[in-house]
Amino acid sequence: MTASTKNIRVAVLAGTVGLGMLGLSFAAVPLYRIFCQVTGFGGTTQRADQAPEQILSKTISVRFDANVSSELGWAFHPENQTMTIKIGEVAFTNFIAENKSSITSTGTASFNVSPAEAGIYFNKISCFCFTEQTLKAGERVAMPVQYFVDPAIQDDPDGRGIKEITLSYTFYPSTPKAANSQATLKSSTTIN
Repeated sequence: MTASTKNIRVAVLAGTVGLGMLGLSFAAVPLYRIFCQVTGFGGTTQRADQAPEQILSKTISVRFDANVSSELGWAFHPENQTMTIKIGEVAFTNFIAENKSSITSTGTASFNVSPAEAGIYFNKISCFCFTEQTLKAGERVAMPVQYFVDPAIQDDPDGRGIKEITLSYTFYPSTPKAANSQATLKSSTTIN
């Protein structure tokens, strides 16, 4: 094998490794997001289509926290500060958002729960956070959340002792999407 053949092999190998690393860097964010959704890592909550079959007599307190980026120009707060629910029971609450600016704006809510160990057991059936929300200037809306705490939390040694879960949302500005704007307006209820 000649020196030029060896150099070509090394160059091809280095190029292949470089392209592989570039591909992995682009895949890292969606793979991490999937990992967090599956495991509840970092307080990532779960999505559910229906309520669990079992409702326990044991209760748990759910505290609500609301934050908003100053760039959005909205006021945002929970309708209830805390709720005590039975584990497995489906509960419903609203968060109130008001566009304090003079222009229509669209926001996206990021969310998590604490303690982080509760993330895999905190399930949302419906939530305003699943889509972008668009508010007209001065508009005030109630944004609903339907949720439950999975009874499996009692089978987990780390989850069994949790007495309170904090559900936290933070709204950030986002670019409105024409196809989504009508659907997002329907997921909230205007308050006069």
